[in-house]
Amino acid sequence: MLQKDLTRDIKTRLNTIKGQLEGIIKMLDEDKNPETVLVQFKAAGKALETAQFLLLDETFRKSLAVKLSETMENCSGDCSQAVRIEMLRKQFPNLTVDELTSKMHEIQSVYDQMKENHSKNKSA
Repeated sequence: MLQKDLTRDIKTRLNTIKGQLEGIIKMLDEDKNPETVLVQFKAAGKALETAQFLLLDETFRKSLAVKLSETMENCSGDCSQAVRIEMLRKQFPNLTVDELTSKMHEIQSVYDQMKENHSKNKSA
């Protein structure tokens, strides 16, 4: 459900964090100064927080917007899901980070149901 172009930056950040963590492990193996290890540990933690925010507020929000737009385009306004789609569209600007994933599942479910109904109507 997440678009590849939206996950590229997050994956780059995670690979950078992975390198930082490997560096911390190496520092511990080499018995480096604890203060230096702590600084690197804090930097990796902050980078992980930033990556998490990017994933939730940027990637998830954009993915939800794309799927919502696709669903609206496929609903001519009189489809059985029009009310639910409109409700999600109105909620979208005010969704909290914690609500994003559940709404992503909800709009995907609406989209899938619309596609299934469309396929049934074609074959009938």
